[in-house]
Amino acid sequence: MEVHGYAAEAFGLLHHPSQTELSEMGRVRVASLARLSVSTSLFADVTFKAVVAATLFSPQRNPSRMSNAPETTPDASIASSFVVTTGAAATDSARGSASQQASTEPSASVPSRRMIDVWDVPFDAVTLVEAVDRIESLIDRGTPSYVITANLNYVMLHHRQQEMRPITQGADLILADGQPIVWRSKLGGTALPERVAGSEMIYHLAERASQNGWGIYFLGGEPGVAEACADKLVDLYPGLKVAGVESPPFRKLTAEEQADQDRRIRESDAKLLLVAFGQPKGERWIHEHYERLAVPVSIQLGASFDFIAGTATRAPQIYQKLGLEWAYRMMSDPRRLVPRYAANAWFLLGALVEDWKRKVTSWGMGKWTTR
Repeated sequence: MEVHGYAAEAFGLLHHPSQTELSEMGRVRVASLARLSVSTSLFADVTFKAVVAATLFSPQRNPSRMSNAPETTPDASIASSFVVTTGAAATDSARGSASQQASTEPSASVPSRRMIDVWDVPFDAVTLVEAVDRIESLIDRGTPSYVITANLNYVMLHHRQQEMRPITQGADLILADGQPIVWRSKLGGTALPERVAGSEMIYHLAERASQNGWGIYFLGGEPGVAEACADKLVDLYPGLKVAGVESPPFRKLTAEEQADQDRRIRESDAKLLLVAFGQPKGERWIHEHYERLAVPVSIQLGASFDFIAGTATRAPQIYQKLGLEWAYRMMSDPRRLVPRYAANAWFLLGALVEDWKRKVTSWGMGKWTTR
């Protein structure tokens, strides 16, 4: 429980902007938490590879290794990754179900979905190009919808905060924006094809928008960041239509302010609403407002505005390929990100331990889990 104590103290330090420097105790605590976050994450990575190896050499995959073992059939919940095909008009319960496969006819303009469950979150099995194609089909359909770019932090929030479940279930596209999620999917029968990072997809969306005449509304970020992001994308993709740019205050808007904002977005005739409110504030805001805003597709894209505007630097490719982008970002802003990534690493470790217990149970070697 020392972990939670350190995290709580680190968070407390973050909420005192008038404090010009950390106390010696505060520096020691934050440094200790940083070391704990890194070591826990590395241990989780080793544990993950052990689970992969155990799966590859499990009795189900290599029956000759245990010829006398009783034949068992893994439960769908133990596999923890499965494929679901569903149409755009599927109900929320069908989207969020983690216990059955479903198939419905696609709508006239939106193709059916192939989904893979990872840690109880249903991800769309798409590449980056396929994700952009599906977003185009959602825009052509014209019905308000939203897309989630889910990283490990989102998966953790989905597990720990009940109010996130309806948000996940209501999405028309859920993308795996985290390498650990893609790696974990490989333990099931069907793996996700690749990581689809929102910070990469925004460029492809801007290019497609310039080709199709879609207007993009940029909402969020520090003052000036959304405008700089929009200007940079216009330079990269001539003909891109900027439907609006807005950096609202970091507080809940009054009823009058919210009504004015709604009106501006609706009257902009935007086809894409890109939001940078942070996670999970952005996803919650979109879920609350998207239907009345009448924009065909809304997406929370986190730090993408900052990366494009140049106010933040994305991790080099080697960090991304190794699944260590979190470490690069944490080093760039430790006071804010150390508590978050420590929590993510702790969740990942617990999830991998539970995966191992389920796998051992599926081998008929006793009941190691109650889930």
